Amino acid sequence: MIWVICRCATPKWLIQHYGDALLRLAGVRDVVSWRPLQAELVQPAQLPDGLLEVHLLGEPEPDLFVIEIATYPEDRLTEQLYRDALLAQLNRRIVAEVVAFILHPKGTKPTPSGITLTSRRGWTELAARWRIVELWKLPAEELLATNEPGVMPWVPLAHSTDPPPEVLRKCRAVIDTVSAEDERWNLLAVTQVLARLRYNDSQLFAILGGRRTMIESPLLQELEAEWKAEATAKAIVRVLEDRFGRISPVLREAIQSIRDESRLDRLLTSAVRCGDLSGFEAPPRS
Repeated sequence: MIWVICRCATPKWLIQHYGDALLRLAGVRDVVSWRPLQAELVQPAQLPDGLLEVHLLGEPEPDLFVIEIATYPEDRLTEQLYRDALLAQLNRRIVAEVVAFILHPKGTKPTPSGITLTSRRGWTELAARWRIVELWKLPAEELLATNEPGVMPWVPLAHSTDPPPEVLRKCRAVIDTVSAEDERWNLLAVTQVLARLRYNDSQLFAILGGRRTMIESPLLQELEAEWKAEATAKAIVRVLEDRFGRISPVLREAIQSIRDESRLDRLLTSAVRCGDLSGFEAPPRS
């Protein structure tokens, strides 16, 4: 379970911390400055993986880039990208640059780079296009040549004629130039997580620090703590509902908002031992 969470969360961490490096994979150059925006376009279920405001050299206004990252080509990605384009226009009043990064091939069906929808009578037509970046088609040598630490986590997924150990050693050499220790551990950890999509060799991962990296990375420690908190909160809700029936949405939300592990442990004990809901140590809403 921890591995699944890490696999899902680490690309989003890269968007937030190294968005300019990700844009480089899509062919965007001359980035003067950039910042991640809160990706709240309309509904949580419709949020894109990332939203970047980017100032490019010579451009008077910033560009908005909507980012989606998919592990494999999937039919639902087309629907998500179409929705991203529409929501960005409706909420930001601009046509955003929508780009999807696909990390690993699966099957032979290509991911469409656009879609056109027509009404039943043919009076109305809606169309959208976007950029698709397939990581396995990018040349690893060009990515390595950037010497940008934020690019290195993506290199193991790119195409290379060099043997995998050599590729990972080159990635490690660039990441090791990062002076901040926590950031260095995080980059090694996300590189290892992404490399696991392609390889299953503990000796390869040892080049990136192996198990020690996964332990030392503050990012993965935070993700593990969040997962444990979410799991304990779900257990509390399940115990209460098994014993007393469905609880109120207010109480459920209050429990699920808690992240303090010791407090959650006390609440779980209370959920098991209390005589009724009124005797449960009800948490205040945060």
